[in-house]
Amino acid sequence: MAAPAIPPIRLGLIGTGLAVEKLHWPALRGLADRYVVTAFTDSSAEQRTRFAGYSGVDPALATADRGALLARDDVDAVLISVPIPHLYEVARDALTAGKDVLCEKPAGVDAEQAGAFLALAAAHPDRTFVMGENFFYRDDLRYARALLDSGAIGRPHLMAWRHAGRVVPREGGFSGTPWRQRPQYRGGVHLDFGVHHIAQIRLLCGDIARLHGAVQTANSTIDAPSDLALTLVFTGGAIGNYTASYPEIPVPPEPNDMRLYGTEGVLVLAGSESERRVTHSGSDATAHTTVFHGSDNGYRAELVDFADAVQFGVRPVGSVAQSVANALVVQRALDSAERAAALALDPVPGAGPVPLWRPRGSAGLFDGLPGQRISSTASFAA
Repeated sequence: MAAPAIPPIRLGLIGTGLAVEKLHWPALRGLADRYVVTAFTDSSAEQRTRFAGYSGVDPALATADRGALLARDDVDAVLISVPIPHLYEVARDALTAGKDVLCEKPAGVDAEQAGAFLALAAAHPDRTFVMGENFFYRDDLRYARALLDSGAIGRPHLMAWRHAGRVVPREGGFSGTPWRQRPQYRGGVHLDFGVHHIAQIRLLCGDIARLHGAVQTANSTIDAPSDLALTLVFTGGAIGNYTASYPEIPVPPEPNDMRLYGTEGVLVLAGSESERRVTHSGSDATAHTTVFHGSDNGYRAELVDFADAVQFGVRPVGSVAQSVANALVVQRALDSAERAAALALDPVPGAGPVPLWRPRGSAGLFDGLPGQRISSTASFAA
């Protein structure tokens, strides 16, 4: 006899802005067997109307405020997507109301609030509390991590990554959001977007033992440092450098590749959101490249992991502790820049090495996930 079907999670959306429209809803739309939206709210009536229009969700499910949404018996869990300064208070209210929580990153506006997030999670051990970090779930990054775990490049000893891209207010884009231009959170774009890069670094290189940071301000459209340069020492012994620049002037196209050098090969991660590439080479001067098309930057897998945690008790990869670990790297980097000194990073309780996520019950990396992967091999010997 087949096991009875598990009913979908009755989900409430708190915040229906750009992150929901561009990131979460496209993934939720393909997971009708796991989620059904039973309520939604936004401080903007225009946003509520817009969400109902493009999603097809019944406008009658809109509520006036989050208190009304959290009081509903037909909401099992909530997806919180509000401005960064409000994430903590909304997550606290949702957990207090007995809801499971998937909350957008980052974990706090500063180091003090990051600690408060840890305490909040500890105070609600009976609830599933995940902080969204889609880079932990990206197909190309998980594939790269599996290569590293298999010893494809030997012992990694050096990481090098420079990321540069113009940031100016653009209508309809994330950079056009007023609260991002004058951020009420320490670090500005390096906390808001930079935690994704830190997540990628931690997923592939392990935790960071020490760092030395420097910042510059060269963008008048954002009230925060535009440039961050980090020298890193990892707990596993490797070293690395990470440079991120978000100027207001146009910059020529740059590769923005992440490179990991090992004792037996090199791993290169490159590409864009529409096409990502992972290339690993060995001592035989042969490069093996896998190209990823049609994946959604990890949002579907993130939602699947959250659902598995709620419905089956699976321990989610995107824990609050892991998100706090990402955020504290940024905060410690800013401390280092202010003090002009190298600083150590203390381990975050409950975090540790980032686990490699696989679909539940599968030994493969991509079972049941959308997207296309094409592999090729070429020689680069002179």
